[in-house]
Amino acid sequence: MTINCNGNLIDLSAPKVMGILNLTPDSFYDGGSYKDEKSILLQVDKMLKDGATFIDVGAYSSRPNATNISVEEEISRIVPIVKLLIKEFPSILLSIDTFRSAVAKACLENGATLINDISAGSLDDEMMSVIAAYKVPYIMMHMRGTPSTMQQLTEYTDVTLDIKHYFAEKIAKARAKGIIDIIIDPGFGFAKTTAQNFTLLQNLDLFKSIDVPILAGLSRKSMIYKTLDTTAANALNGTTALNTIALTKGAGILRVHDVKEAVECIALTNALKFNE
Repeated sequence: MTINCNGNLIDLSAPKVMGILNLTPDSFYDGGSYKDEKSILLQVDKMLKDGATFIDVGAYSSRPNATNISVEEEISRIVPIVKLLIKEFPSILLSIDTFRSAVAKACLENGATLINDISAGSLDDEMMSVIAAYKVPYIMMHMRGTPSTMQQLTEYTDVTLDIKHYFAEKIAKARAKGIIDIIIDPGFGFAKTTAQNFTLLQNLDLFKSIDVPILAGLSRKSMIYKTLDTTAANALNGTTALNTIALTKGAGILRVHDVKEAVECIALTNALKFNE
């Protein structure tokens, strides 16, 4: 399970961590925390030193009922930060969290390495063509509708099988476009109830039959803090518990706010596997 990131071959059979950098004022956990160059550089430097392989940068909040912004505003938020991070950390592997092909293209032109699309191409017909043209890895997430409508779209015949079928169709379309490196993300919290999220986590190992790397994005999400009757700010311990489960079920990437703790999860689960 190796992906090619600008000539860097990354082996995801040994799990890796993707650190989250939100440039949005309204993200569910850290919205507005990183709004100047100093705070951004300090956070990215910390995540890299803590062991992040990838940094995932987003400028459009995809939380339920988030404010919609224009393509132009998203580009104006994110491209200067991409340029800044490439300049300060020349070897950084930057993932761009966007569902818009124009944003993806602008970031790839400036040195980004992967695209992380919450819609797997459903919200922009040109996205897969851009990915294919730039020959970069493509993270496809499962979602229904848009961030503003997704929580009304939680009816499934069988949530796990329905999402497997979704990925089969999306991957076939991506392969037909010439996309080589694909990663799937079941989309915890996107068009799923809390119970469905836990069903997906329980069945995460069933997605290994698709034979592409799996990304788990569980960090501080509502399935954790609602179950524990707490808040996103107090959901680190719960995140660590679920990340550990995800690793034992085959996750190749943990997408997280807290890199150090995720790296420790990987070290401990690796030790467990080594001693099996």
